[in-house]
Amino acid sequence: MDETGSTFRARFGTTWAPVGHPPRLRRMSKRREVSSVVALLAPGGRRPARLYARHFEGSIHGKQLAAALRHFRRKAGRPLVVVWDRLGTHRAHEVKALVEAHPDDFFLEELPPYSPELNPEEGCNSQVKADMRNALPNSVEELHRQVRSAFIRLARRHSALRGFFHRAGLSLRGLT
Repeated sequence: MDETGSTFRARFGTTWAPVGHPPRLRRMSKRREVSSVVALLAPGGRRPARLYARHFEGSIHGKQLAAALRHFRRKAGRPLVVVWDRLGTHRAHEVKALVEAHPDDFFLEELPPYSPELNPEEGCNSQVKADMRNALPNSVEELHRQVRSAFIRLARRHSALRGFFHRAGLSLRGLT
């Protein structure tokens, strides 16, 4: 599980334009406008790897993170082993209260400090940010729709999701 943010700040990629007329990309804001809490579930049994995301305006706080955890638990249909980094929001009062109230539903494990390469979900965030290159939403609502659509498209690519686990050095043997 991990969090990521999307802004109106243009992320430049290569594109085509008529000779002598470079494309102009406008920047509307430098702030984080849409934040996403994303869970990548390992495949198990006959289930493929799955990706779930919840999107919120602004930055992520304990209340939104607790709501996302409840949503992921309902979608997964089984207790969750949550592996995440050491973000302060993960230790927020709302998150602690949720986990303490449901000790059989959530098992928390922290990654070592400064180790995004060990988190397979980081690959999901990188892929979505690459898909959003040159995107120019005109409103927060449109940015929200574009981010949501990018995560939905990625969730359908089961081989890519499995690849994110392999890239993080995690074996899926015995899970499938």
